[in-house]
Amino acid sequence: MSLINTQVQPFKAQAFHNGKFVEVTEASLKGKWSVVIFMPAAFTFNCPTEIEDAANNYAEFQKAGAEVYIVTTDTHFSHKVWHETSPAVGKAQFPLVGDPTHALTRAFDVHIDEAGLALRGTFVINPDGVIKTMEVHDNAIARDVAETLRKLKAAQYVAAHPSEVCPAKWKEGEKTLAPSLELVGKI
Repeated sequence: MSLINTQVQPFKAQAFHNGKFVEVTEASLKGKWSVVIFMPAAFTFNCPTEIEDAANNYAEFQKAGAEVYIVTTDTHFSHKVWHETSPAVGKAQFPLVGDPTHALTRAFDVHIDEAGLALRGTFVINPDGVIKTMEVHDNAIARDVAETLRKLKAAQYVAAHPSEVCPAKWKEGEKTLAPSLELVGKI
């Protein structure tokens, strides 16, 4: 069963965020758009490149009214040290969420049982706590956060314009489609 259009399940986790340990729950995701990015583990090779990419685009996520959450199967203590020792991870101004119990990786269906790690999963969640986009793939393939930002903006657009859809490669400000019988077979 797909997680699309399902409610984020209740959870409680600890995160390292702007020099402090903070609690993150499903309630933290409500009231604004959220982007939850799962990574296998701290102190790995591809993960810092993705965190740096998210950090370099963080202002755009904030401008879009969204918070970014990075989740690994490590503890929030590991995230503190990772943030302090990696120049790439040190750029993060968003919560680095620990999931040592694997509750989140299992709830979002990105858990690798035999390794105790997470797959690379990306989820865009609306202000009601409903998952609107998801992408899950092999850990050897790092993501491009610009595409995540594009998907966030498309999800926001169709939420505000329910009678329209965003075509392939749609970017903010571009033309959308209004599905109708007249369009069938014309595109």
